[in-house]
Amino acid sequence: MNILVLNSILYTANNNVIPQVKSIKDTMIYNMCLGFLRLGHQVTLVAASEYKPIQHEEYEFDIVFFPSILKRVFLPSVLPLQPQLWRYLRKESCRFDLIVASEIFAFPSLFVALICPRKTIVWQEMNVHQKKWRQIPSKWWHNIIVPLFMRRVKMVIPRSDSAYNFISKYFKNVSSEVVDHGVNVENFYLTETKKRQFIVVSQLIYRKNIESIIDKFHRLIAESQFADFTLIIAGKGELESNLKEQVTQLKIENNVHFVGFMPHQDLNALVADSMAMLINTRQDLNMVSIPESIAAGTPIVSNLIPATAAYIAKNNLGIAKTDWDESDLKEIIINNSFYVTNCVAYRKKLTNVYLVKKMVEIAQEERLTNEKVNA
Repeated sequence: MNILVLNSILYTANNNVIPQVKSIKDTMIYNMCLGFLRLGHQVTLVAASEYKPIQHEEYEFDIVFFPSILKRVFLPSVLPLQPQLWRYLRKESCRFDLIVASEIFAFPSLFVALICPRKTIVWQEMNVHQKKWRQIPSKWWHNIIVPLFMRRVKMVIPRSDSAYNFISKYFKNVSSEVVDHGVNVENFYLTETKKRQFIVVSQLIYRKNIESIIDKFHRLIAESQFADFTLIIAGKGELESNLKEQVTQLKIENNVHFVGFMPHQDLNALVADSMAMLINTRQDLNMVSIPESIAAGTPIVSNLIPATAAYIAKNNLGIAKTDWDESDLKEIIINNSFYVTNCVAYRKKLTNVYLVKKMVEIAQEERLTNEKVNA
């Protein structure tokens, strides 16, 4: 098939500031497109030009960047508006067999809903209303735009159970099967032999709540049998100096190591060697670091904020609960081999090829069902 993927926002912006990057090849959507390619499909990705890398790259498939307009109203970090995409779709949509658009609350999804709805599926990540301007634009969109202009879209495929529960309130034809983010597992070093360490992979910003993880870790190593454990913190951000000061005040400098931003290959080795990846975020959806950790055979200890927390608990890929503490770290240490074995077994379900194949099969099943109904 010839597949068009519409994903204007390639990576997360902090405080509406889109960081300049040298490459987009490590983004979730780029690697998802590789999954389509490896299944033998032709694929084209459309994104906002604000996310174009600052240096030239050669890509394995076509990528088209369109500039956003009215940026003060339609923030490119939240809801980019690209009129050139409308003209592109009017001219080019006929040559695509399947269109995958990210999010119901997005202009590209609205455009394809108006131009070619019956060949379009929407891949839904949002599980709550967008908070900008007191949720009013999001609620208006879901309650008015969706039923009036988007109801003819082939179907919505959720990326998590919580996304399913949310979007089902506004759209009828939502797949009961979830298609999560995938990873290129062949790029991930895997080991079942772990060191006495935990790892945090995160921007060092308020939203990630790293200070709470340091506190929980401090309480763990206060017990003599765990005093030799290490916490590795990989990432950069505005709170780095504050977090280092916290570590100094707790007198645990020998146990907590800040390694900054690392090349993916080096970071993966640290993740694979760790007993667990620790997450206690204040706000996140589907975190790419979660499937990457599982692909490395490393369990997760997380609160329930990430949308992927449900499958962590369901498949015993670690511990996911509202407010985890040092007792949960003890559990992941004592029964580490159990959780690691489950991660290794689940690894094949995280490949981009496995997940995009599942997405295509869901879309084709829907087409066959409609043909039978209309026959």
